[in-house]
Amino acid sequence: MSNFPVTVERADIPDAAELGEVAAATFPLACPPESTPADIAAFIEQWLSAERFREYLKDPARIVLRAVSDGDIVGYALLNAGEPADPDVAAVIETRPVTELSKMYVLPGHHGNGVAAALMTAALEAARAEGSAAVWLGVNQQNARAQRFYGKHGFVIAGTKTFLVGSQRHHDYVMQRSF
Repeated sequence: MSNFPVTVERADIPDAAELGEVAAATFPLACPPESTPADIAAFIEQWLSAERFREYLKDPARIVLRAVSDGDIVGYALLNAGEPADPDVAAVIETRPVTELSKMYVLPGHHGNGVAAALMTAALEAARAEGSAAVWLGVNQQNARAQRFYGKHGFVIAGTKTFLVGSQRHHDYVMQRSF
């Protein structure tokens, strides 16, 4: 359980700027050591800006959850409903309907305090409430800590895929949890 009181709820448009800040602070932590600062910055600018979060928050096929502690957003999760667009993922995720857990990050000062577990519980509940029979995610093959966390929450490796960060191609495991 969390050492800090944390509330997880759906984010809204006014949260976009703060979500972008949390994303910029947390995304680099999940990247493999060979990731360059320029490639990480390019990814953040393309996919994790405040403007992108505004788009995500307006999209009915996406759910953005925020974890709030002491009035600040300390983590977030981004879910995408629908068919996997990546052919490698579509080939190994057979359960339908399915939701992707696209992003789930927590600020470093809140690691190990139950925030990630609260976000995961809320993300799984949201996917199930939307009618999904399973949730899938991609996790870098070098990120053993995240893989252990997902395993504790019932995810198993279903296959592999590549993931582009800037100009660098990374190798991910595709993990799935069925309900």
